[in-house]
Amino acid sequence: MRADRLISLVLLLRRHGRLTADTLARELEVSTRTVLRDIEALSAAGVPVYAERGRHGGFALLPGFQTELTGLNQDEALALLAAGSGRGEHVFGLGSALASAMRKVVDALPEGHRTSASDAAQRFLVDPETDLLSRRRVDEEVPGTTMTEVRLAVLAGHKLRIHYAATGQSPQWRTVDPIGLVTVRDRSYLLATRSGADRTYRLSRMSAAEELPEAAQRPNRVDLDRIWRERSARFLSGGDHMTVLVRVNPARREELLDAALAVRAEDPDADGWLRLEVTFQDSRHAVWALWQLGTDAEALDPPSLRTSLHDRATAMAARYGGSSRERDANSSG
Repeated sequence: MRADRLISLVLLLRRHGRLTADTLARELEVSTRTVLRDIEALSAAGVPVYAERGRHGGFALLPGFQTELTGLNQDEALALLAAGSGRGEHVFGLGSALASAMRKVVDALPEGHRTSASDAAQRFLVDPETDLLSRRRVDEEVPGTTMTEVRLAVLAGHKLRIHYAATGQSPQWRTVDPIGLVTVRDRSYLLATRSGADRTYRLSRMSAAEELPEAAQRPNRVDLDRIWRERSARFLSGGDHMTVLVRVNPARREELLDAALAVRAEDPDADGWLRLEVTFQDSRHAVWALWQLGTDAEALDPPSLRTSLHDRATAMAARYGGSSRERDANSSG
């Protein structure tokens, strides 16, 4: 861990030229005292780092110092920088590792390409917090220590003890065999088995986790994509889920998809609208989601959903159909 931090410190100095101990501490997420100890360790190892005193002082490397990191070409580095410019820092608690990796990517470039690659990456924005309709992304909060324990257990192949609150239930401790981690539309899940049965746990519902020393019961090789597809199919075919055939204005398509659990089919309609087969949690969820779209969506099937939307529209029209004078007369009578 300290070796990675020392490398990151050197890369920060190579990229920025001169930095104060406070700035280095913020970037590396350690104390100023730790930074000073790391500077001493680098000097003892022969790295030419020196201190500049005064108001604008700090630490810097002697000009011309080169590290021995593997090089990348400019397009490879640009691809990694663009990927790292999104919200990857929120995935599985790897924010610090991502920042360190990006510093190494920049440093691996030839001298003349570093600035151009960094500038080019600023022209890409991946998965921002809001869309064009100003709808903000809702990030799930998972305690850092919990995320770390889950990740370590998954990678080490150890059993995991989690304090988990299932929907509508009080939190309980469970011991599971972790298989892998999946993130979908900013929601992260642990795929596991419990007493041999398949289980899927949403990380935001974990309040604590503990990696156990006992080896997990799981296969050596795993196809997470296949497992996720199979579990998704079982989830959609169970419970009181409702599958709906709906026409929607293309401009409102994303709103419909944001509300639905899944999309089973999608085709263009003759008038330019889209015809989709989507799944909702239940009939109440379907009525609520389609009501939000107003006249920009039309439920075609099942008939019970059309009836529910018709009844709601009729009640709303009755509420607002008369004039204010008529309403006053009705209330006084």
